[in-house]
Amino acid sequence: MNIPFLGRRREDPRVHDAEGIGELLADCDLLRSQASREGVRLDDSAASLEQLDQVLPRWRSDEEILNWLGNDAGLYLGTVIVRTVPGAAWSIRADGQPVVRLASGREFDVVASGHEWAADGVPELSQLYGEVAET
Repeated sequence: MNIPFLGRRREDPRVHDAEGIGELLADCDLLRSQASREGVRLDDSAASLEQLDQVLPRWRSDEEILNWLGNDAGLYLGTVIVRTVPGAAWSIRADGQPVVRLASGREFDVVASGHEWAADGVPELSQLYGEVAET
């Protein structure tokens, strides 16, 4: 039944605009700001991940920044993967968590990896990228 004044039916909430999501997830403002202060330019390349791995972790003493930076680091890692690994794309799990899905169907929870990196520095973002790019 189509009642014009009620408007169109809503789209399926599981359908996502992958390009729009990718642009939104690529913002990573806090990480970009921290990196810029350290002289690191985040250009969405694997080399920038290596440079991030070398930044002194001055943020670890501030729990709020640590959490936010972990999110940003994971989203930036995912952005680099999606933009440089053929067939990689963003996907949103049923729980709302963004993950990177490879052409093989394998998924990577890059945000969890970003939190580990921000808190401990291990595994390194460049190492994670290398593992994903190999598959």
